[in-house]
Amino acid sequence: MLKKIQKVTALAVTLILVCTSMAPAWAAPAAVSTRIKDVAKVQGVRANQLVGYGLVVGLAGSGDSTRNIPTMQSIANMLNDFGVTVTADQLKSKNVAAVMVTAQLPPFVKSGDNIDITVSSMGDAKSIAGGTLMQTPLKAGNGQIYAVAQGPVSTGGFSAGRGSNSQQKNFPTVGTTPNGAIVERDVAVELSNNGTINLALAQPDFTTASRISEAINSQFGLIARALDPGTVEVNVPQEYRGELVSFVAAVEELPVVPDNVAKVVINERTGTIVMGSNVSIDEVAVAQGGLSVKISKQYNVSQPPPRSDGSTVITPETTVDVTEEEANVMLLPATSNVGDVVNALNAIGATARDIIAVLQAMKAAGALHADLQLI
Repeated sequence: MLKKIQKVTALAVTLILVCTSMAPAWAAPAAVSTRIKDVAKVQGVRANQLVGYGLVVGLAGSGDSTRNIPTMQSIANMLNDFGVTVTADQLKSKNVAAVMVTAQLPPFVKSGDNIDITVSSMGDAKSIAGGTLMQTPLKAGNGQIYAVAQGPVSTGGFSAGRGSNSQQKNFPTVGTTPNGAIVERDVAVELSNNGTINLALAQPDFTTASRISEAINSQFGLIARALDPGTVEVNVPQEYRGELVSFVAAVEELPVVPDNVAKVVINERTGTIVMGSNVSIDEVAVAQGGLSVKISKQYNVSQPPPRSDGSTVITPETTVDVTEEEANVMLLPATSNVGDVVNALNAIGATARDIIAVLQAMKAAGALHADLQLI
C-alpha cells in the first residue's frame, strides 16, 4: 500500500499543465480551434531593423570621459558641420555621450509616421538620464536611411554618488524616446505575386499546413494548397483581385485546429515543467527513494584529578547514522492524460528535481512519447 505523502509545496515545485481537458484516460484530448491569423501570417509582411550612431547632449557630468577618443572626435565633427573649428584634443566636456540608436520599422508605415527608438550608451558614460539625442539618421541593412531620430531620452533609472557611496536604479545607460523617430522612406510590401499570396506558418507542421489549406478551400473553393510544412499558397479569386485586404481579412478569420509535436519543456533553474495535452506514456513502473548518510563528530575532554601528574586529554568521537527511506513504487498505466502522470508523481512525493529526473528516465526507457526540451 502506498502511504499518503503531503503535496509538494509551491516553493519546491512549480508545475504548469497545459491541458485542453481533463478527460478520462481512454478519451482523446479535446481539440481547440484558433484563427488562421494566430498561427500564420502573409509572407512578406514583416518589420525591419534600423540602427544609427548619435550623440546625447545635456548630461550633468555623467557623459563619456575625455579618454573616450571616438566620442571627442564625434563632437568635433558635429561642431565642424556648424562652422565651429575644433580638434578632439581641445574638448574637455563630460556632458556628451556616444550612443547607438535602434528601432523597429513596422510594415506599411508611410513617410511622416513616427516610431519609437531605443538609445544605448556605447562609451564610459555613467548615465544618459535627462539628455537629448541629437539628430541621428537610422539605416537599414541595405545601408539606406529610412528614419531620422531626435528628442529627449527617458531612462526610468538613475545613478548617483561615487564608488562605494553610489546608488543606482535600473539601467541609466539605456533609454527610450517614444515617437522619437520620423519615417523618411516608405517600405514597399508586395502582398500578392501574380494573383497569389503565401501564408507562412509560425510553427511549420505538415498537419497544420494541410488543415489551413482545407479550411480555405471549404470556404472559397479549391484555391489553396500546402507547398511545404511552413507555406500555404493561396490563389486570390478573381472577384477579390481589387479587394485584396478584404480577402486576406476573411482568410485570417477562418477557424483551424493546429497540430503540434508532443513536447515537454523543462526549466531546471526554476523547477518549471510545461507539458502539452498530447503527451502520452506507455505502462511503466517508477520507484522513488533515497539513502541518507549523516556523519557527526564531537570531542570528549578527559580532565585528571587535582594534584596529579596527569594531563588533559581530548578524544574525538565519530557517529555515523544511516537512514534509508522506503522506496515508493508507483505503476503508471498507459494513458494520454497528463493529469494522471502528474498525480502519480505527486503521490510518491516527487519534488521538482525528482519529476525532472523521472521524465528524463521515462524518455530514455521509451515510455514517454514526447520531445524533452531543456531551457
